Amino acid sequence: MTNKSIAVLPFVNMSSDIENEYFSDGITEEIINALTTVKGLKVIARTSSFAFKNKNIDVRTIGNQLGVSSILEGSVRKAKNRIRITAQLISTNDGTHIWSKNFDRDLKDIFALQDEISLRIADQIRENFGHINIREHLVEAPTQNIEAYNLYLKGRYQHLMWDGPGIANAIELYEQSAAIDPLFALPYFGLAYCYAMAGSWGTNKGLLQTSKENLSKGFNLDNQSYIGYFSKGTLHFWGHWDFINGHMFLKKSIELNPYYTEAEEALCELYTAVGFFEKALWHVDNILKTNPLSPNHYFTKANIHYLNEDYTKALACIETALSINPDFTHPIALKQLCLILLKDYEKLNNFLIQTPLAEKPEECRVLYKLVNREDKIDIDISRVSLMIKEDLGSSLFPWQLFLLVHLGKHEMALDFLEENVRLRTGQIINFMHIPLLKPLHQYPKFQELQQAVFRVELLPTNPDKQIQVPTSKALMSVAEIDMVLATFEKGMEEEKLFQNPALSLRELAEKMNVSSNKLSWLLNERIGQNFNEYINSFRLRDFKEKALNPTNSHLTLLGLAYESGFNSKSVFNTYFKKIEGMTPKAWLRSNRS
Repeated sequence: MTNKSIAVLPFVNMSSDIENEYFSDGITEEIINALTTVKGLKVIARTSSFAFKNKNIDVRTIGNQLGVSSILEGSVRKAKNRIRITAQLISTNDGTHIWSKNFDRDLKDIFALQDEISLRIADQIRENFGHINIREHLVEAPTQNIEAYNLYLKGRYQHLMWDGPGIANAIELYEQSAAIDPLFALPYFGLAYCYAMAGSWGTNKGLLQTSKENLSKGFNLDNQSYIGYFSKGTLHFWGHWDFINGHMFLKKSIELNPYYTEAEEALCELYTAVGFFEKALWHVDNILKTNPLSPNHYFTKANIHYLNEDYTKALACIETALSINPDFTHPIALKQLCLILLKDYEKLNNFLIQTPLAEKPEECRVLYKLVNREDKIDIDISRVSLMIKEDLGSSLFPWQLFLLVHLGKHEMALDFLEENVRLRTGQIINFMHIPLLKPLHQYPKFQELQQAVFRVELLPTNPDKQIQVPTSKALMSVAEIDMVLATFEKGMEEEKLFQNPALSLRELAEKMNVSSNKLSWLLNERIGQNFNEYINSFRLRDFKEKALNPTNSHLTLLGLAYESGFNSKSVFNTYFKKIEGMTPKAWLRSNRS
């Protein structure tokens, strides 16, 4: 676990209207996105944070599962044009509250409020856990039209359903948002993504042109949007199977925001399609560091193992995905294929019977019989011709193609494959490595299709596997360090600044006439303490002096601690025991004897 790490749990919707759930979810995601821009801070991705929505679980348990030192939780109350947000930052080590605050604002000030909350949280993490560079602002207002923003959040809420109805609803809401404020870039990027995926996995390829048009509108307004480059990479990769440009735009998205897991997931899928399995596995493991409870990422990892013909490892990842979300259809369908290829009909049949969301169960049983002809099982294959004629767009995998191949109708299978390669159909993008298509590899037509899509000059070159996160560098010269340290000594010894219980890093930096980023760096990198450790060391020394002074014998130890600048009983007792290895009372007895 890294100390400079946080998970933002879904803010609770406290509004009287339950439909305002989209708003509280949206505010949560916006704060997550803002914090991901703070270099050096590990921020758990939305999917894993939202895994705890509506669950009453101790923050220490959550911290252990997600590998973070702090949790932000809160609530949102929206009423007409007013909004109230409560937020509290909690240590996952012992469950103590580090910081809490209520915010009451007009709805028109929502972006300033998001910025204020994000900055306060980042400051508290820096003060308590160690140095991070923090920009002056983490949130910029993407629109001045609150109605357009409200519609965008509704669209995003539907978008994140990741299903057909959700994408359709998102498109409608994004369109409304863009119509109200044509200068708002985000709905265009949302539309570009939705149209790209709908066009890639459906029969209406005209949607890809609509995606391109929306991208153009979005980039005319914001040409440095990591969300925009993610959508552009999605269109090129999934829509056109353009691996070089898809790779370039996805890498650009990650360059702009190294912690944007959706773009890295897409990059992983691209590497999978072209057969760069080692790089794909590296990336999916990297994603899981900040999104450890995402069933989709475990499905992606399972798919890599499946295409690499390691079905046992694939099943292990599938079980993890389904343990997180038992209703996630992607790993359900992939499990069916793995059990066919592992020749385990008993497990497959039981799974199909017990799983209402199983994909094409009848086709699945017939395919098992065709693939494993030596297995003496009673399966009726008389309807196989009707199965082949069904619509490809209704499933995750091309069952019709698999049935054709294993019926021995290889010419028909190759014609089917050729047509869908021409259409760039999403279900067959991995055709080069799909195990069930191996009988086609011997044919020149398959080899020609493979060359047409995957020849070397069409693949990305030098695809670096590592995400480059900028490293910390010296922020102050030796002379500046000496000057600030001298000012420090005067402020602590003569002015006793530490006795102010509300003293913050930013306030102290202002008094020292130095930037808060430089002061944080100096304390952590040169003195070896975070802000709170540094200030509390002065408070502790002052407390000891006061406690041993006979003239203060009539005062309580807690009263003396407050006089020395400690702002709570728990903070004082925890810090004292950490430094001295005993309680304040035990220390006082041993030093008075």
